[in-house]
Amino acid sequence: MPTAPAYIPRSLEPVLRRAAREFPAVLVMGPRQSGKTTLLRRVFGRRAGYVSLERPDIREAARADPVGFLELNPPPLILDEIQRAPELLSYLQGRIDDDRAARGQWLLTGSQNLLLNEQVGQTLAGRTAVLTLLPLSRREEGRRSRSRLPWELNRLARREPLPLAHFWRTVVRGGYPELVAEPNRDAALWHASYQQTYLERDVRSLRSVGDLTLFRAFMEVLAARSGALLNLSDVARDLGIAVNTAKAWLSVLEATWQVAVVRPWHGNLGKRLVKRPKVYWTDTGVLAHLLASGNADLAAKGPLAGPLVETAVLDEITRTLAHRGERPRIYFWRTSTGDEVDFLVQCADGLIAIEVKASATPNARMAMGLRKLRDVLGDRITRAFVIHPGSVRVPLGDGIVALPFCDL
Repeated sequence: MPTAPAYIPRSLEPVLRRAAREFPAVLVMGPRQSGKTTLLRRVFGRRAGYVSLERPDIREAARADPVGFLELNPPPLILDEIQRAPELLSYLQGRIDDDRAARGQWLLTGSQNLLLNEQVGQTLAGRTAVLTLLPLSRREEGRRSRSRLPWELNRLARREPLPLAHFWRTVVRGGYPELVAEPNRDAALWHASYQQTYLERDVRSLRSVGDLTLFRAFMEVLAARSGALLNLSDVARDLGIAVNTAKAWLSVLEATWQVAVVRPWHGNLGKRLVKRPKVYWTDTGVLAHLLASGNADLAAKGPLAGPLVETAVLDEITRTLAHRGERPRIYFWRTSTGDEVDFLVQCADGLIAIEVKASATPNARMAMGLRKLRDVLGDRITRAFVIHPGSVRVPLGDGIVALPFCDL
């Protein structure tokens, strides 16, 4: 008999426990297979019942008789994949309002962003702590307890550098818990199965997509444009679909945490900024699979090495912040003349500017965009980094530091 994969502690655990002490209900959202069910059952399984709404018979019972269903499944209760029976939320609202003093009674998971539904958002408002669980961050993979990013430390903490070959193996494999906990698992087979399950369950349930093959082609086209300015008109033309269809399909990918839309920084700048967003996949393994770049050596040397490293950096920052219960506020900067910085992270005391390079050998030329950005934004930029996959940490002048990815 195969044994269950080893449990990997998640940074969200203390946030989850605190939320359950303060709110009647807690909703943990995130992409399919990111570990939501495992986390809730690990933290609350001894005191809470469990019901999965993925099962058709249970889902039909919940929809047909919500009152009776909740009577048979009293709190504390873990309700898995609540988006499969959103009708329950209105009845949960009534149960919560009957006893607002009871905390941590309803523990929900969802593989779709329920807050995008206005009616559902109003039902949850004020009664539910909403948290996001993404695939594993590198610090979770390495069992690191610290959750602070480099610019949040008084001094940079040097980490043991990752061998470059190991970095690329982890990039093409991705951060989904099953693949991390089972290093001998066939990553290509896992990602192929994941994509098929995603298309059949999440895509069909969110939108009537008649041709899933065409939708997958849409995903591959977006993957090829990862980190570039997004022109949906061009994407639609290439695929022979309407622009409105492309917009709707992008919304599906965003609502299910497959992609993150990064928007340009809007400040009081003298130069006109480009308004188009960029799209990144929320897991480097998914991106590599869509690009047929599952081989680490080929990925490192191929034309999409840059977007893969950018995605790895964005994923690590986003996951670290989200798993602390915070909403990541990340932008990019680009002018109409082509001056560009990959990421601006909004913090309480200003902006962190980050340029990402696929080369493991940093040099001063890599900081050119950061210098131009500082000329424009001045002291609003509190820290500036060039992040790369190598092992060298070196100052590049003007307060800019080249930082290995492992230090992130």
